[in-house]
Amino acid sequence: MNFNSFIIHYAEVALKRGNRPFFEKTLVKNIKQATQGCGPIEIDRRWGRILMMVTEKTDIEGVIAALKTVFGIAYFAPGRIVDQDIDRISEAALESIEGQSFSSFKIQTRRANKAFPMDSVQINIHVGNQVWDRTKAKVDLTNPEFTVHIEIFDDVALVYGKRYEGQGGLPVGVSSRAVLLLSSGIDSPVAGFRMMKRGVRLFFVHFHSAPYTSTASKKNAEKLVEILTRYQFNSTLYTVPFLEIQQHITSVVPGPYRVIMYRRAMLALAEKIARKNRCDALVTGENVGQVASQTLPNIQAISDPISLPIFRPLCSFDKKEIIAEARVIGTFETSIEPYEDCCTLFVPENPETKAKLHIVHEYEAKLELEKYMQQALEGAETINFKFENRNQ
Repeated sequence: MNFNSFIIHYAEVALKRGNRPFFEKTLVKNIKQATQGCGPIEIDRRWGRILMMVTEKTDIEGVIAALKTVFGIAYFAPGRIVDQDIDRISEAALESIEGQSFSSFKIQTRRANKAFPMDSVQINIHVGNQVWDRTKAKVDLTNPEFTVHIEIFDDVALVYGKRYEGQGGLPVGVSSRAVLLLSSGIDSPVAGFRMMKRGVRLFFVHFHSAPYTSTASKKNAEKLVEILTRYQFNSTLYTVPFLEIQQHITSVVPGPYRVIMYRRAMLALAEKIARKNRCDALVTGENVGQVASQTLPNIQAISDPISLPIFRPLCSFDKKEIIAEARVIGTFETSIEPYEDCCTLFVPENPETKAKLHIVHEYEAKLELEKYMQQALEGAETINFKFENRNQ
């Protein structure tokens, strides 16, 4: 191992001014949770960087895998923290290129400590000569294949080469809480991922129609929450029985309006769970025009009784874009496993696409939804998830 630290850079966190310490502390907390089980690690915040000190006993591959999934990190790099001595800096630069193959390079120095006797250009030339002597690669200041970064702060220098891209966004936990209505399909896990990337901590609600449907939908939902917990470390899933509500709606509401009434009841239940957990919003995987219930008039009719904000991060995505992102975050294969969703039960042949609110209200007045929703909440199962070791 030719490095003693990871230098972690963040982007948006640095723009938060008065709230920046809170964002940084949350990011450090998340990094610690992500790297649990990776061996000895010490973390420090200095100079607008997060420095992670490691040892020979640290699971380096585990650390790299963990940091790649922490929201708020722009990029990170294994490197060395060395004394402010040009020979030590040059030595660390040569160590940073070990095992790397490139035909062109540049040295990029940031000298925050102006007391250092050499300026940035002089450091670049001195270290660049050392690297050229070792590799014979050409210097390319515009589009190099490899860059050695040198940062000089206070009484130490940071030297690093290969960088890994992070997830970007904001640390989970800085943007309050929300409830995600999670189906077993492709869309809602991607919507949840995008909200977590904006710093939102999610609770998950899944509706099922057992025993009319198999347990596959519930099992798939559990698998999806387990995958998404990699990004927020602790999660809670509520699996809510929805069959009796569907049967009640079906007994009163004509076919074209049933799906709209199902969705209104789901949002109302999710809102109750959200308030119980001090959440400030609901999140869905809805996509404008994708199915009958997702036309703009129907979305308005479905959202009508809800007082919390409802976020739909995928509203303008096409299916190819959603599938591509599901593959990247690791939920796609689970989402396409066979299952019977509660939404497939009692679905009419000709659902309404332009719901009228006054008609919706007329049907709802004939229902006894509050009684059935209370029963559904009492029958809900709560499952907690904790991701302990990302390298397993």
